[in-house]
Amino acid sequence: MKLKYRPEDFVVRESWRFDEVPGGGYHVYAMDKQKLTTFAAVERISRLSRLPRSSISFCGLKDKQGRTEQLVAVKGHEVEVQEADLRLRKVGETDRPLSARNTTSNRFAVTVRDLSVADADRLPESIAEIQRLGVVNYFDSQRFGHLKHGQGFIAKDLLKSNWEHALHNLVAQPSPLDQTADAKVKRFWQEHWGEWSARCPYPEMSRYLHVFRRLRESPRDFKGAFLTLEPRERALVLFTYQSWLWNEGVKALLRRLVAERDLCAVSYQAGTLFFPRAAPTEALELLRHGTFPLLGPDSPLPPGPATDAARAILLREGLSPERLRIPDSPLFFKHEDRPIAFAPGKLVVGKPMRDEHFRGRLRVRLAFTLPPGSYATLVARRLFWYALEGERPEELEEARPAARARRSKTPAQPAGPSPAAGAGAEGRRGVEKTGFLARKRAQKAAKAEARTKARRR
Repeated sequence: MKLKYRPEDFVVRESWRFDEVPGGGYHVYAMDKQKLTTFAAVERISRLSRLPRSSISFCGLKDKQGRTEQLVAVKGHEVEVQEADLRLRKVGETDRPLSARNTTSNRFAVTVRDLSVADADRLPESIAEIQRLGVVNYFDSQRFGHLKHGQGFIAKDLLKSNWEHALHNLVAQPSPLDQTADAKVKRFWQEHWGEWSARCPYPEMSRYLHVFRRLRESPRDFKGAFLTLEPRERALVLFTYQSWLWNEGVKALLRRLVAERDLCAVSYQAGTLFFPRAAPTEALELLRHGTFPLLGPDSPLPPGPATDAARAILLREGLSPERLRIPDSPLFFKHEDRPIAFAPGKLVVGKPMRDEHFRGRLRVRLAFTLPPGSYATLVARRLFWYALEGERPEELEEARPAARARRSKTPAQPAGPSPAAGAGAEGRRGVEKTGFLARKRAQKAAKAEARTKARRR
């Protein structure tokens, strides 16, 4: 199966509310963007309007891959942006910055491509499972861009007070996947790390001016330089690791409550995700009404299976709730209870149609509404979990007694490198020894070869 093959295959429209206050000082716009992250879009608006990024607020982060519409508010000035991939349309004024509280829901239209007839035939069964059990409310791969780009969990460096390593990973670790001008800035500083008087020639350097100005003034003040980053960017560093801990904790909880035969598994950027296809009463109650904590030092952890799972993950990471602190810093892990599962609202599944981009294959159009903070890609991948490439992940296989017995008789082999560096032992077991990109390239080449052979016949 293929998601986001074209920008039009993944369309998001934010439903919002805000208090209309004429003359309130904050100009509110509907922002329509394509192939841009929310941060990149805000950066461009800031540059074109010559306003600080801090004067532009928004409700939440939206996917880069696709076409999305969301609210932004600009403090103090009206702006006009009408470009091919970024447009603003004024919708009103208010008297305060926007935040997640201004989003009520998100409506998605998603086209799933490159499906076989057998894939389409199994879809009604998956729909019934989702209607009965919902979709586990994991954070999907989009949340883990730092892993995709080889930066690891930067929050781990901060927990160890290794400010230089954290800063280097964030501003001087270019990704081979990133061909933007921002990557050129990072490559420049990777090559000139410690040469703070060097002049980066790229205009996008404006994003990091405060960082390197501090280092020119105090060459070893990596903490001070890191703290000059925009607060939203600093918060995302912590939230990425916090999100992974949430995913791992909920996985552990499901494995305690749901039989292995009733779980299906889907690979993602940081390892493997488990989804129940059937569930006993206790698990069903948790899926429908339960929450799991985004962990912080003040997280209340009452006795119960959720707390046991959370403590087990922290122990595996060498942590406890009390140790989720960044010493002598304004940065902090904020506790929040997140629903364990969600039910896609107003789910509409179109008839399988001929896929005009993949010869001899089918496409299916999905439409549904999700609460803020939930991932549409999870709905599509949960529906078509059986159509995803690759074998049953080894991590789920570990749960089977026969598999454990076989492994106990086999000498241990040295572990290969993992694309999710620093993702922990369980996350590393969920991927093959080859890297994420290498697997994807191999899978793409195998499918292309199979289509070529089919055409020759």
